[in-house]
Amino acid sequence: MNERIGELLVKENLLTADQLREARTEAKGTGGRLGAQITQLGYLDESELAEFVAKQYGVPSINLDEFEIDRAVIELVPEEVATKHNVIPVNRAGSTLILATSDPSNIFALDDIKFLTGYNIQPVVASEEAIKRCVDQYYDQTSSLEDVMGDFDDSDIDLIQDSDDVDAAELAKASEDAPVVKLVNLILTDAVKKEASDIHIEPYEKSFRVRYRIDGVLYEVMKPPMKLKNAITSRVKIMSELDIAERRLPQDGRIKLKLGRGREMDFRVSVLPTLFGEKIVLRLLDKSNLQLDMTKLGFEQPQLDVFKHSIHQPYGMVLVTGPTGSGKTTTLYSALSELNKATENLSTAEDPVEFNLAGINQVQMHDEIGLNFAAALRSFLRQDPDIIMVGEIRDFETAEIAVKAALTGHMVLSTLHTNDAPSTVNRLLNMGIEPFLVSSSVNCIVAQRLARRVCEECKDTDPDVTAEALIEAGLDEERANAVVPVKGRGCRTCSDTGFKGRIALYEVMDLKEELKEFVLNGASALELKREAMRLGMQTLRQSALSKLVDGTTTLPEVFRVSTADH
Repeated sequence: MNERIGELLVKENLLTADQLREARTEAKGTGGRLGAQITQLGYLDESELAEFVAKQYGVPSINLDEFEIDRAVIELVPEEVATKHNVIPVNRAGSTLILATSDPSNIFALDDIKFLTGYNIQPVVASEEAIKRCVDQYYDQTSSLEDVMGDFDDSDIDLIQDSDDVDAAELAKASEDAPVVKLVNLILTDAVKKEASDIHIEPYEKSFRVRYRIDGVLYEVMKPPMKLKNAITSRVKIMSELDIAERRLPQDGRIKLKLGRGREMDFRVSVLPTLFGEKIVLRLLDKSNLQLDMTKLGFEQPQLDVFKHSIHQPYGMVLVTGPTGSGKTTTLYSALSELNKATENLSTAEDPVEFNLAGINQVQMHDEIGLNFAAALRSFLRQDPDIIMVGEIRDFETAEIAVKAALTGHMVLSTLHTNDAPSTVNRLLNMGIEPFLVSSSVNCIVAQRLARRVCEECKDTDPDVTAEALIEAGLDEERANAVVPVKGRGCRTCSDTGFKGRIALYEVMDLKEELKEFVLNGASALELKREAMRLGMQTLRQSALSKLVDGTTTLPEVFRVSTADH
């Protein structure tokens, strides 16, 4: 989308000047396009923007999501040209090619494709995001996992024995074999396209499989031949700059991939020796998907008000709790970006540093040389800090320093592994922190989980969910009878799962004076929970049910991510 359209949107009062400025800055920062940023920031719907552009140029608009494009038409325009100009061929009629573009004023692109194909070009307008989705979808088919698997035959690679004395040079040679390189690259890029958060490459006695975690659930995507086990493992280890000869100890590394359109992708790699070979788990770190806007994370408004009030206190501790992969880091990063002012000194101790944030001093932990959370915290306190983030409080030493920092005029943010907010207090007491220190240092405790969102494209009512089931889940009778439960039918957009994306559920416990009394008197987690609920705390189950009521998630998801309130 060109700059002129941006100005016209402001003129027509569809955007404010500030919104346009922010979208331009974002687009410049990420190397993306202006139109995509306007829709990603939620200022305009994709369809609204496409219709506006179409009206300005007197060109028809098209909804690509409802359109099936013929393969023969796709093959008329090479992928690199479609990507470069952000266009997609839609149909052909005689000597005319109908081409979807987000910017019909780009004469160079239209001339380029006319020259390339020999067809007269008739532009139609579609949103940048929709075109990008189509390019990913249709051109992806030219090199599917099945196609690459079909490239292998028995002559491709000799079997390397599974003994401990495998020659590293032999392993390296096998891992550089073209089909193996192609297969590993495809596993990585396919995971990015499917928006997976993790890739699991797992060896068993008689099988070898690859699974992707998409929206929190693992799906098996392929079973490579057993004989490729060592070659694939070695290829990933070479890409992560790990020692391919060391096969008895766990190793950690990182892969950086360039994915075209200036997009970079980081993979955090963990290799673990198991009974039948090395299991590899890759965590995908996509900075372009990092959500730092607190209002979009999933907080209910009263919860957000409490959380914001807590982090803006001059000192004290804010704890975020939940299991691995429940979005704690995203919540903390969004809090840090809210607090990140030129007047404040922010330092973080992380293991590992997942995303680099401008203006924040991030320190990577190295246990093997003695740089652990406690050592980093001690050092921070000599660095004139205002706001400190500790990746995780795991032991008494770290907890003690964090509490002391919170009591001496610093804001401390950290995470703990507990099931809910009230049991976090007991966890700190069990670590050895005195009750009076906990009550005077902790401002707020946030417990969180991630629930899958129902796919917007195939959302439908769910007649199987009865009012009785909702009442049993914890809804009151009036709301249970009024709510219309939903589910996803399954479509192309969500790969037939019925879910697309996730939303966070929060339990925000504000340590008010009444609760501090309970902590000082050594109350149990259950007593704390009851008192917090009496004071207005919304539990994880209540938060999940409110997402069910507004049609964001389903009843099975509510049961999957939250437990009943006793």
